[in-house]
Amino acid sequence: MVIRQTRNLTKTLTNLEILRPFTTESTQSQLANPTHLLRVCTVLYQQQNSPESRLNSKLSSCDFQLTHEFFLQVCNNFPLSWRPVYRFFQFTDSHPNFTHTSVSLNKLLDVIGKAKNIDLFWEVLREMGRRGLANDATFRIALKTLASARELKRCVEFFHLMNGFGFGYSLGSLNKGVEALCKGKLVDEARFLVFKLRDWIKPDEFTYRCLIEGFCDVGDLIEASKIWNLMVDEGFEPDIEAVEKMMETFFKTNRYDQALKLFQTMRCKRMEDLGLSTYRLVLVWMCKRGKIGEAYMVLDEMRKREIEADNLTLASLVYGLLSRGKISEAYNVVEGIKKPDISVYHGLIKGFLRLRRAREATQVFREMINRGCEPIMHTYIMLLQGHLGKRGRKGVDPLVNFDSIFVGGLVKAGKLLEATKYVERTMKGGMEVPRFDYNKFLHYYSNEEGVVMFEEVGKKLREVGMVDLADILERYGEKMATRDRRRRNWLSDES
Repeated sequence: MVIRQTRNLTKTLTNLEILRPFTTESTQSQLANPTHLLRVCTVLYQQQNSPESRLNSKLSSCDFQLTHEFFLQVCNNFPLSWRPVYRFFQFTDSHPNFTHTSVSLNKLLDVIGKAKNIDLFWEVLREMGRRGLANDATFRIALKTLASARELKRCVEFFHLMNGFGFGYSLGSLNKGVEALCKGKLVDEARFLVFKLRDWIKPDEFTYRCLIEGFCDVGDLIEASKIWNLMVDEGFEPDIEAVEKMMETFFKTNRYDQALKLFQTMRCKRMEDLGLSTYRLVLVWMCKRGKIGEAYMVLDEMRKREIEADNLTLASLVYGLLSRGKISEAYNVVEGIKKPDISVYHGLIKGFLRLRRAREATQVFREMINRGCEPIMHTYIMLLQGHLGKRGRKGVDPLVNFDSIFVGGLVKAGKLLEATKYVERTMKGGMEVPRFDYNKFLHYYSNEEGVVMFEEVGKKLREVGMVDLADILERYGEKMATRDRRRRNWLSDES
């Protein structure tokens, strides 16, 4: 087992030459030598449990140039293993010509935190505070690690610890930590931290906004409303970002009436704060629910206030009209757009696919290409689902059976194990074709080999009259072949 892991480590490190090196501002000119890096990491892996004297002797015999970049690269090669990294830190800390910085110690702290060694993590935090090397990144790493380990008392104690080392109780550090916790779905822990530190750090509008957005992200509207009320009681006015987040969460949780009630409140009390983003949010959800009449009323209000609707907003209206079968009205909206972009074409394609009119959707696809609007991956996935269904489909001709195309393509791509598993699943008990991952399907053939495959598939599809699907696949193959050439040229230039 150890031999196999050592081989994997060696294989990973010998491929470092083709990767873009990770650099810092202070060491951009000092790139790590891959041979020396391999040698040092091998010693650290094999001797991580050895006595300090033996490990130091082995590392000293490696004859490598110790720089901050080299230390960071060693940490990158042990992202979840604290012992080799910490042993290397102890070795470098005793080196007479090397001094650690905030960047290197934050990297060490991040590795130890991911390894969940909380006691050692706390010791390193103390050492960083004693050396005066803690910064905002240190606060973010410390709070996320301690909160994810449910060490809530230590989260609070961390601020007192840093204050003892002269960093002070900083509202900016608190806000950055709360923001990181909320983005990491640790909003309950963030609230605990804010309330426990209220006697030393008074929260401001940004603090409350982060908490509101965090509770909205986890779907807890009750707690978000409590924070909202507390914010208002303390004399703060929720900014438009917090309002939009609450409205969006109401929409996503099927509380349409409450979202519109909040929107109406904003229209009555703070009309001047309403801008394009708020109107777009309301219009998008109105069109999704088929409230076309209400959507037009919102558009009229935007025109009266001289707020011009952008393409993304009008694309939502186009989709809403098409989903209700109002094709002529949808095209009238599109004709009124001066410079339609991909969002408008996506609205047309989604609308036609909603009506199960894949042929018209493919015609829109051709039109957008003729007008110079390049399709993206999402465009191809929508069209493939429209023609083949979300669970795949069996064609009328055995030559273009969806299973045979997919399995044959996997075999040509060398994905024999995936092909075998797919066949086994479909043969058991007369099951229907399982849900098909179009992302993986297109990803496997995003190269020049895919061009040949898509051309062959296109010919077979045309033979049975499936011209639309053939055009889609052939166009994707041509685009990915070009991208593959660009990628290879970039790699050759870098080397």
